[in-house]
Amino acid sequence: MAAKRVYQVWKGSNKFICGGRLVFGPDARSLLVTLLLIIVPVIIFCVCVARHLRHEFSSYSSGYAILAVAILFTIHVLVVLFLTSSGDPGIVPRNSHPPEEEFRYDSSVSVDAGGAGRQTPSLQFPRTKEVIVNGVAVRVKYCETCMLYRPPRCSHCSICNNCVERFDHHCPWVGQCIGLRNYRYFFMFVSSATILCIYVFSLSAFYIKVLMDNYDGTVWTAMKESPASVILMAYCFISLWFVGGLTGFHLYLIGTNQTTYENFRYRADGRINVFNRGCLNNFLEVLCTKVRPSRNNFRAFVRDEVPRPLAPIISREREADELGGDRRPKVEDDLDIGEDLLKISQRRNVDEDIRGNGAANNASEPDSILSADHRAPTIRSDARHSSWERSGNWEIAQEVLANSNVTESRNYVTSKEMRQ
Repeated sequence: MAAKRVYQVWKGSNKFICGGRLVFGPDARSLLVTLLLIIVPVIIFCVCVARHLRHEFSSYSSGYAILAVAILFTIHVLVVLFLTSSGDPGIVPRNSHPPEEEFRYDSSVSVDAGGAGRQTPSLQFPRTKEVIVNGVAVRVKYCETCMLYRPPRCSHCSICNNCVERFDHHCPWVGQCIGLRNYRYFFMFVSSATILCIYVFSLSAFYIKVLMDNYDGTVWTAMKESPASVILMAYCFISLWFVGGLTGFHLYLIGTNQTTYENFRYRADGRINVFNRGCLNNFLEVLCTKVRPSRNNFRAFVRDEVPRPLAPIISREREADELGGDRRPKVEDDLDIGEDLLKISQRRNVDEDIRGNGAANNASEPDSILSADHRAPTIRSDARHSSWERSGNWEIAQEVLANSNVTESRNYVTSKEMRQ
């Protein structure tokens, strides 16, 4: 059997192509909509607007520059969009088992059915712990899915089903989480899209002005001559409210060194931002530092996990000794259970002997008595078996003892009648 690669057994919701070289989110199909929203308007602009502006300037090459800038800037927007959506956003690798160093034993007093209290250690696992960030204690949470303590500024994305470092948000327009490794590209994408909208809007409005001058007409006449310019202006105006507002919001986040997730959480909880290093240093940290390498090698072969040694099992007697408890209740319970089993076994043997003698001496005895005698051991055996399956120990159910007593009394009456 051929060895599988990491991306083939990946537990997250990501989608991989090109043999695990490119990783997308589960909603990667929405990326096609984003591509259409960018490419289609630019094609309309180049065909219906920029082509007619090639000879509208004194310098012959200036008109061609308008067309070239539109094409090159669109390519730039598509490249940063691809880098945002097709790379590892900063996924934290999962653990195959919880961290053992965080386990601890907690003593608690449990009360059994007899009302006797016993001190039994139980395995506890802290759900949060504190780490120091810039001299301030920050509480980090344990992720049940990934079985790890999340690093500071890390959060679990419910859509991608991964823990992502410096998690900002999950963007459906790019079909990917925005985190530590692709936040810079995401900001470049929204800011470049904003500039592209302004560029197309401005030149479309300029072309309307050129038509008004050429035809000595009004705005309405120019709009009828080039309806594509009007559509592009309306489209860019609406888009600017989205990408332009998003660019302004993320400029504020970068200046204060926050993420979108932290911004809403800090406002709700009133927490202090311990990551703020000043506006200039914050911009340098986000935009000018080297992108960290991915912590996942999706093309690596999966190695068989070495069986981990089992933790030493501490018996209940040893636990009671270490905790200063009394072992007598445990011993007494064991003796009581053994006694009950012995009594029931003896009763069953006596019942069988009496039934055999009764059948030999009195063949005309009603079948109802014999059938009752046969039903009682069957019920008793099944009841004892089900009690073992439910509890995992030899606990005798109350209905077993009741059936045993009924059987014994019926057999006693039968033998007495035979003697008479």
